[in-house]
Amino acid sequence: MNKSELIKQIADRAGLSQAKAGDALDAFCASVIDALSQGGEVAIIGFGTFKTSDRAERMGRNPQTGEAVLIPASRVPKFSAGKALKDAVK
Repeated sequence: MNKSELIKQIADRAGLSQAKAGDALDAFCASVIDALSQGGEVAIIGFGTFKTSDRAERMGRNPQTGEAVLIPASRVPKFSAGKALKDAVK
């Protein structure tokens, strides 16, 4: 499912226009991004939790030359599925 298909399904289920459903989805995504960029997390009971994780710097290899490369430390987003979502997928 892509973004436009998701917007159509949200509009159908919530009884909204596709424009309003698109605005709602954009607002949700922006809110999650804002929370994660400030180091917080977003927990939706039954669905899952969006949070960040710190990756330590590590050594990697350039696949073309085989040369060792230092990969710098970074903060990455993570999603952990909730129980209801896991049960629905089984």
